[in-house]
Amino acid sequence: MKNNKGKSILGLLIVILVIAACGFVAFKGVDESGQGSVKNIKLGLDLAGGVSITYEAEEENPSAEDMHDTVYKLQKRVESYSTEAEVYQEGNNRINVEIPGEYDSEKILEELGNPGTVQFMEISEPANTDGETAEGSETQGVFNLVMDGNDIADAQVMTQPDSYGNQQYVVSLTLTSDGAQKFKEATERNIGKPIYIVYDNEIISYPTVNTVIENGQAVIEGNFTYESANNLATYIRLGALKLNLNEIRSNVVGAKLGDEALSTSLKAGAIGLALIIVFMIVMYLIPGVAAGLALLLYVAAMLCLLNGLDVTLTLPGIAGIILSIGMAVDANVIIFTRIREEIAAGRNVREAIKTGFTKARSAILDGNITTLIAAAVLYMKGSGTIKGFAITLALGIVLSMFTALVITHFIVNILYGLGFTSEKFYGKQKKRKVFPFVQKAKIFYIISAVVIIAGFVGMGLNHSKGSGAMNYSLDFTGGTSMNVTFNEMIDVTGSDGAELLKNITDTIGTGDVQLQNVKETNDIVIKTPVLDKDQRSALKDALTEKYGVDEKMITEQSISAVVSDEMQKDAVLAVVIAGICMLIYIWFRFKDVKFGASAVLALLHDVLCVLTVYALVRIPVGNTFIACMLTIVGYSINATIVIFDRIRENRQVMYRESLDEIVNASISQTLSRSINTSVTTFIAVFVLWILGVASIREFALPLMAGIIFGAYSSIFITGTLWYALKKLGKKN
Repeated sequence: MKNNKGKSILGLLIVILVIAACGFVAFKGVDESGQGSVKNIKLGLDLAGGVSITYEAEEENPSAEDMHDTVYKLQKRVESYSTEAEVYQEGNNRINVEIPGEYDSEKILEELGNPGTVQFMEISEPANTDGETAEGSETQGVFNLVMDGNDIADAQVMTQPDSYGNQQYVVSLTLTSDGAQKFKEATERNIGKPIYIVYDNEIISYPTVNTVIENGQAVIEGNFTYESANNLATYIRLGALKLNLNEIRSNVVGAKLGDEALSTSLKAGAIGLALIIVFMIVMYLIPGVAAGLALLLYVAAMLCLLNGLDVTLTLPGIAGIILSIGMAVDANVIIFTRIREEIAAGRNVREAIKTGFTKARSAILDGNITTLIAAAVLYMKGSGTIKGFAITLALGIVLSMFTALVITHFIVNILYGLGFTSEKFYGKQKKRKVFPFVQKAKIFYIISAVVIIAGFVGMGLNHSKGSGAMNYSLDFTGGTSMNVTFNEMIDVTGSDGAELLKNITDTIGTGDVQLQNVKETNDIVIKTPVLDKDQRSALKDALTEKYGVDEKMITEQSISAVVSDEMQKDAVLAVVIAGICMLIYIWFRFKDVKFGASAVLALLHDVLCVLTVYALVRIPVGNTFIACMLTIVGYSINATIVIFDRIRENRQVMYRESLDEIVNASISQTLSRSINTSVTTFIAVFVLWILGVASIREFALPLMAGIIFGAYSSIFITGTLWYALKKLGKKN
C-alpha cells in the first residue's frame, strides 16, 4: 500500500511539474528572447492591427504558374513594408495580402493595386517611327524594349565605395540567363548612353552604361539615399506581373482596437477557466479536481501548440479556444457521470473508474469527431480569420480528447492511490425519475415551432420596414465601412451629425451614407456603397482636416458585391455539407440511418432557432456567421450523440422494455450530463460576451443562444424524433 501511495505521490508531482513546465514555456519561453511564449504567438491583423487586401485576377482561368509567380512577386513587394507581411493564394484566382503594423491602405493600394510592368528600354531612332514612347522624360525618341521584369532574378540595395572611397548606396541587379544575354547585347550598343527603367509607362531611372555587362550582374549607381535605392530595387523586384489584379476586399484594423480585443479576450478566458474549474470541483468532488488539473495542462499545452505549429491567432480563434475549454469539460462530465452510475450499480470505486472511462470512450470519440467535421468544413469554406477559428477549434477538440481520456484518467488514478478511495469523494448517481419525453413530444415540437415561426415573422416585419430581413453586414451586402474615433461625442441624429453627413456626402460624391453611433464611445460607423481607394483617401483626409481625428485610429473595410454574393452561398453550402457529412458518419457508426436523419433534422432546428435570434436581436450577419452556425451544429451534435449512444446501449440491456421506455430512460439517464456540460460551455462564452469587444460580442451572443437551443434539441427533440421515425418505419 505504501509503495502504491509513493508511486501516486510521484505521479502527482510529475503532473504538477509538467503543468508548471508548459505554463513557464507559455508565459516566459525557452530562452531570453521568449521563444515559445505567448507573446511570440503570431497574431492576425484583427489583433495586431494592419492592412488586409484581397485581389482577384482579371483573367478568368489563370494558370497555377502565373498565380504562383504573382504571389511570389507580391510577397517580395510587401516585404518592404514589414518582414511579417504575408501573401497567399485563396481559391483559383484570388490573392490575399496581409501587412501588420501598416494603416495607410490607400498608399499600399496605390503601390500594390494593379502592379504595373517594369521594362528596360533603349532609344534607337528619332521620334517619328514605330516604337513605344515613355512618359516622364524630356528625351525625344523611340524607346525599344531591351528586357522586362521577367528577366530580373533579383534586385537588392547594397553599399560599395565610390571614387573617393566613401560608401554609397547602389542597386544590385541579378539577371536570368535570358536576361543576361539580352542585357549584354544592349550594353554593347549603348556604351555612354542611358538605359531607361520604365515602370507603368513612366521613367523611374535612367542609369548610364559604363561598360558591357556580360555576367548577368549589374550595379545601378546614383546619388541614392537608402530609401530611394530601396524604392527602385523594390519596383524592379516586383517585375512584370503576368496577371492584372483588381481589389475586391480590403480591411484596416487599428492597433489599439487589436490590443483591447486581445487583452479582454485573454481576461475572459482566464475568468471562464477559473469558474469552470470551481464548478467541476463543486459538482464532481475529487474527479472535479482531476478535471481542473487536466484543464490547466490543456490550456498551457494549447498555448505551446499555437506557438510550435506557427498558427496565426485571430479574434475568432481566441473565441475558438475559449469555446473549446468549455467543450473540453464535456468529455470529463460524460466520464464522471458514468463513474457515478457504476458506483450506484454496486461496483467499488476502482472498478467504477475503470468501467466509467471505458463506457464513455465511444460517446466522446463520436461526439468530437462530428465536431471535427464542422471544423473541417469551416476550414474549407472559410477564409482568413475563419480559417484561424477552424484551426484553433480543431486543435482544441483533439487536445481535449487526449486530456480527458488519458490525462484525466491518469490523475484520477493518482488521487485514488493517494487514499481518496471512498464513494463519498466521487458521488453516487441518484436514481432519476424517468420523464415521459416521448409522450410529451408534441409540446416540445410546438415550442420549437413557435420560436422558428417568430423568427420568420420577425424577418418579414424587418423587410417590410425596409431595414432588411436580417441585419446583413458588409460581408453579405458589399460596400465600405469606416469606424472613426472622434475627439468628442457626435450624435448622428442631431445637428452635428447632419453636418458630418453633409461633409461626407460632399467628399465622396454620393448621398447613400449611413451613420451609426457606437454605444459608450466617441466612435461613429460610416457605411457607404463600395468606395475606391481615391474616395476612401479623400474621406479620411477630410475627417482628419475638419475633425482632427487620428487617421491611424480609423478602422475600415471594403467588400465588393462579388465577395458578398459568395459569402451568402458559402454560408448555406457550409451548413449543408456539414449536415450531409454528419449524417453519413452517424449512419455508419450507429448502423441506422434514422439516427442520422433525426440528428440532422435537429441541427436544422438549431440553425433556424439561432436565425430567430439573429433576426429579432438584429445581430450583424457577417463573416463570423458561418463559423457561429457550424460551431453550434458541431456542439449540438456532440450532445445528441451522447443520448444516441445511451439508446444504443440500453437497447441491448433493456430488450424486454418497449422502445418508448428505452428512449425515455436514455434521455433521463443522460440529463445531468446534458445540463452540466451546457452550463460549463455557456459559462465560458458568457464571460467572453461580458468582457469582449463589440466584434467578439456579436460572435458570442448567438453562440450562447446556440448552446441553449442545442441543449434543448438534444434533450427534447432528437431522441423523440428518432422514436417517431422508427415507429413510422414500422407502419410502412
